[in-house]
Amino acid sequence: MSDRPKVLIADDEQSAIDFVREALADMPCDVIAAMDGEQALSAIRQQKPQVVILDVQMPKRSGFEVFSEMRADQTLSSIPVIMLTAVTSRTGLKFSSKDMSQYMGSEPDAYVDKPIEPVILKQTVKHLLNKSRGK
Repeated sequence: MSDRPKVLIADDEQSAIDFVREALADMPCDVIAAMDGEQALSAIRQQKPQVVILDVQMPKRSGFEVFSEMRADQTLSSIPVIMLTAVTSRTGLKFSSKDMSQYMGSEPDAYVDKPIEPVILKQTVKHLLNKSRGK
């Protein structure tokens, strides 16, 4: 088993998962995937990734629900979370970390709009991996 850090991407669109895998391909981490919120929670509990990337809209459990459950579980609450959404591109409305904090009672560590800019995603993941390792 690899001792490289794990990044979990949870998205119901295979193309988004493939995009994230490609964007992070040259980083020293293993990317694991989940296609819905229930798979995501199961994988997070079993794999204990160092960073979780959650799509907001997923079947079975939304990214908001997964995020909320993670923050309520002491063993998962410190895992950094990046929220992904296409809401801004579809509606023109921006949903910030501050808005999410007011809505959910907690903020994600980062918030990235779709379409995802690979450089921004990579920088964000690198920053959170370093932060989770105390660098």
